Amino acid sequence: MTPEQRLERAVRRVQADARVPALSVALHRADRSLWTCTVGTSGHPRALDAQSRFRIGSVTKTFTAVLVMQARDDGLLDLDDPIATHLDVPSHGTATIRRLLSHTAGFQREPYGDVWDLLVAPDDAALLADLAKAERVLPNNRRYHYSNLGLAVLGQLVAKLRGGTWASVLHEQILEPLGLTSTTVEPTGDAVVGYLVDTYSDAARPEPQLDMGGAAPAAQLWSTAGDMARWAAFLAGPELVDPGALVLAPETLDEMRWPQTTTDETLWSGGFGLGLILAPQGRRVMHVGHDGAMPGFLAGVYGRRGGEGNPGALGAAVLASSGTATEINDLVHELLALAVEADPAEVRAWSPGRAAPPAYRSVLGPWWSEGFAHVFSWHDGALQSRGADAPADRPPSIFRPLPDQPDVLRTISGREAGELLRLTRDADGRVVRMHWATYRFTRVQETFDGVPVSEG
Repeated sequence: MTPEQRLERAVRRVQADARVPALSVALHRADRSLWTCTVGTSGHPRALDAQSRFRIGSVTKTFTAVLVMQARDDGLLDLDDPIATHLDVPSHGTATIRRLLSHTAGFQREPYGDVWDLLVAPDDAALLADLAKAERVLPNNRRYHYSNLGLAVLGQLVAKLRGGTWASVLHEQILEPLGLTSTTVEPTGDAVVGYLVDTYSDAARPEPQLDMGGAAPAAQLWSTAGDMARWAAFLAGPELVDPGALVLAPETLDEMRWPQTTTDETLWSGGFGLGLILAPQGRRVMHVGHDGAMPGFLAGVYGRRGGEGNPGALGAAVLASSGTATEINDLVHELLALAVEADPAEVRAWSPGRAAPPAYRSVLGPWWSEGFAHVFSWHDGALQSRGADAPADRPPSIFRPLPDQPDVLRTISGREAGELLRLTRDADGRVVRMHWATYRFTRVQETFDGVPVSEG
């Protein structure tokens, strides 16, 4: 069975077992063309195909989060600003942007009122005015509590800072630069029908569609699986999908993917970053993205970080026209794992490179600190360090010299990120001692008062 056949079989199995009227799936990777698969019917005369659009629900939040981070990078806000710094709100203005992004601000889940009962959402102005009636159900930063209201408020904040509507800012800042031409705020003629499938029979009934109004930044978008697989790949590998950093710098995506909170204090199997769900897969593999749910629709959009066989920019999207087929939540992760198992990226041949600069050659090799051995090396144009007994899959620490200070280097990633490494040289210019995060590093194993342990 070919890799494509294995992927298709997994999709068809879930469509049949979960009884999904329409299922559209796509897989994006840096070394292959886009793979798509559709199973089922659209619910109207137009046939289901790769251009069919589904409502993606809360996957919309990842777009709003990127808009917030763009504004931060452009100097329009600070993540630790209270929202009242930028928005005239009648209540809860002390909630910070960072806490709203990570769902730790304590906002109630939904906008004020019986939105899901009446199927009427507040407009932009009412959403903010109704904060006077909304609750902070938990203290700020007490714990994770998912809130559509919180992300909706952030969408209104970005719109104000950019001088437009959330929809117009989204199009200008993300959709157009990334070429996501099939992602829209409103449904189009390509949109499939969303259903509630009866649990006890094969009956299915179309669900009504709610315009989210002022809460659109939390759940409004429609898209294709192909567009969403590309978006997932961007979240995981922006340097490959957006090499010119037109949308967001890779370092900012790194920041978004850093865990801000666990979503269950008794089961540390998932977390939340800045607007992104983090789903650990073991062996230093992380899936980053978001799930989505709206009446008649479910979506899973995730990119894969790390792991053997990963070609980079690996993203998957699973879009379903059933509001209860939760099996699709597992399918998106299964497809990402299956992609690297059945069709791993080619192993690139190693070839000799440049030697370390003369100024750093005396650093290379083993050093000791706190009784433990560390190995310093030069690879890919940078000084690196690893614990001598560190697991092979643990990334090294990487250092970058400070401007005009070649003997003082900043740790830019890995262990002790952010800390300084200071080099001390002898009269001949050889490095004989180092201090990393103020801990002394020496060529032999020494006690803390500087005596070689070999002396007994």
